[in-house]
Amino acid sequence: MHAHASVPPAANARPIFILGAGAIVRDAHLPAYELGALEVGGFFDLDHARAQEMAAKCAGARAFDSLPAFTAACTAAHGIYDIALPPSALAEVLAALPTGSIALLQKPLGHSLAHASELMRVAQSRDIRGAVNFQLRHAPAVVALRALLDSNAIGTPIDFEARVVCTMPWESWKFLEGMPRMEITMHSIHYLDLARALFGEPERVWSAIAKHPNSPKIAEARSTTILKFANEARGVVTTYHHHAAPHGHDASHLKIEGTHGTAVVRMGVNLDYPRGRADTLEWSANGGAWQSIALEGNWFPHAFLGSMRALQAFATGGTTVLTSNFQDAWRTMALVETCYASASHGEIVPEPPAHF
Repeated sequence: MHAHASVPPAANARPIFILGAGAIVRDAHLPAYELGALEVGGFFDLDHARAQEMAAKCAGARAFDSLPAFTAACTAAHGIYDIALPPSALAEVLAALPTGSIALLQKPLGHSLAHASELMRVAQSRDIRGAVNFQLRHAPAVVALRALLDSNAIGTPIDFEARVVCTMPWESWKFLEGMPRMEITMHSIHYLDLARALFGEPERVWSAIAKHPNSPKIAEARSTTILKFANEARGVVTTYHHHAAPHGHDASHLKIEGTHGTAVVRMGVNLDYPRGRADTLEWSANGGAWQSIALEGNWFPHAFLGSMRALQAFATGGTTVLTSNFQDAWRTMALVETCYASASHGEIVPEPPAHF
């Protein structure tokens, strides 16, 4: 059994114009777009040399020395924006995009729910449509997992566990230093977003966060969140990013327990970031032997192709339904906000606002 791509390629894909030229673009965005034979039209970064370095990797791409020149070229090419910038830069950038632009924003949607609401107002005022790059939803292992769940192979899902014990090179992203919130906003948010996609909105949330002495400039590098969903479903997300021991007891998995079976995804990228190990998906029903599902790719970089293909399909009229659209991403930010409130005050019964 093979997992297929989350979204088929668009026949009339638009060129991609990338704002930002950091490590995530180098390690994930560009390899994904090369896999999908997607055209990259240009780059803009405040560090022009980095933009030039990225442009040199893409045939026909240009490095622009100003944001107005960059947006003018994107408009002329009927392109779409891939905005791979820290959350602190998003409001200013959205305000500078031409009215009616289509954009993929790097997660998270801001650094807080209030910030996310501000970004939503800016996007709506300028008729900017698009999605936030919660690309784990498009990872081949997750696509295969959802197909497995839809087939009722392990019964009704009742338990979700994401457990990460690894060494994460936080020093690679200097903008993380000094952020008032870090681990849940920048990492565990992936698993919280996926839990929402699989189980809906949680009814109760409890979170705990902690710093690590080896990363004194980072707000928190460890977290545990427990989610209580309807119909007795439960979720647990727990992370530890300073595991320095040899391979053997590290971990990076998603485990779904159903009423008569179990499915386990290994997310290999966390185990040797960014090179990673291969993703895997195994499942067992009714106590039977573990079975493997062959995967066509890994979270990095293949899931990034899924996110962009989904946006391309929306931009070119192939669909009116957009995964991780701004409104849905805003609701994930509402869950993140609840997690931090719980970390400060204990168990929280969420009262998500009806609208931003």
